[in-house]
Amino acid sequence: MTTPRGVRNNNPGNIDFNPRNAWQGQLGIEEGVAKPRFARFDQAENGIRALGKLVINYRGKDGLPGVGEKGIDTVLETISRWAPSSENDTQAYAAAVAKRIGVRPTDPINIKDPATLRGMVLGIIVHENGGNPYPDQVIDEGVRRALT
Repeated sequence: MTTPRGVRNNNPGNIDFNPRNAWQGQLGIEEGVAKPRFARFDQAENGIRALGKLVINYRGKDGLPGVGEKGIDTVLETISRWAPSSENDTQAYAAAVAKRIGVRPTDPINIKDPATLRGMVLGIIVHENGGNPYPDQVIDEGVRRALT
């Protein structure tokens, strides 16, 4: 079995590489694949930090009409932005992440709550990589870095 791309790149959220993003620990674009697309990080904790920071930053962006409050404040809106329906089954993805957090996909959430952010991050990692290869302390450290 091959290691998932996100794990190989220390980028378990499969964040697209953009040279304008000077993420902590970002090494550049992935290597050794036919069509490089995703960022590579020096360690999983920094890839998880970037994932968390992006999800937190979504809060200030425009959400879906008629869902939640102003801005992106629900699992459905977050996942719709993270994983557009042109590439993903966004409804199923959001439902799985919401279940992990213990809310409905359209319930407003506080993404800056450490437990909520951890659930969101973990849900994205599981979906993007077909499981979670990381021990709790790696996830916890990445989330801690995202919140500071």
